[in-house]
Amino acid sequence: MADNKYSVVILAAGKGRRMKSEELPKVLVPLAGKPLIGHVLGLTNRLKPERTVLIVGFHKEKVVEYVNSLGMGKIDYTIQEEQLGTGHAVSMTEPMLGDYSGSVLILSGDVPLLTQKTVETFINRHYSNKDDISVLSAEAPEPDGYGRIVRDIEGNLLEIVEQKDASEEEKQISEINSGIYFVKAGLLYPALRKVKNNNAQGEYYLTDIVDVIRKEGGRISALQFADFDELQGINSQEDLERALLYINNK
Repeated sequence: MADNKYSVVILAAGKGRRMKSEELPKVLVPLAGKPLIGHVLGLTNRLKPERTVLIVGFHKEKVVEYVNSLGMGKIDYTIQEEQLGTGHAVSMTEPMLGDYSGSVLILSGDVPLLTQKTVETFINRHYSNKDDISVLSAEAPEPDGYGRIVRDIEGNLLEIVEQKDASEEEKQISEINSGIYFVKAGLLYPALRKVKNNNAQGEYYLTDIVDVIRKEGGRISALQFADFDELQGINSQEDLERALLYINNK
């Protein structure tokens, strides 16, 4: 691992409408006997970041109670009161990390299969490239529903386009955004302040910081090396069944 210091931000505010569990936050849905967020925090604990900030929202008290029961040391919380998108969620961490001199690893609380080896490889490649922001990507056999990685003719990352905003041509791209980012804190929050919500969902997309930082001359990369199964988000009962099958077959 590189010696560079970083903190972790985890998105855990969602409702999980398609999980058929109205009263249970999505990150508390169990997988292999442990809530999704338990898998993600187990990984975070092994990474030993300087600081961990959890963004909570829907039934936040249930999430906080569970996380505190794990006894994993100091975890900070910030609240996303309104579901205004992933960019808005991460902006809620600025009071805690706005003056931070290191980098920020952004994880999703509903991506439970990510391994320590993959994250450490991702971080080390980011540092080797001297990137300002890196996003972890993968080739998806069925990319429907995921944001697409758009590259120029030389293979350089241009932007990330969400499924609902993608053209028919962009929908043919099979390289997808995992939702996992590594970015300098000093660039993250100024970029978030420039993100607009003029898109199909009327939300502030975290993906848009890539385009903001690129246009300001920052070094950006989409690092494609991980197994898609490891990066899959849990958004439905079908996803949950697929993830369980993956765990049982490892």
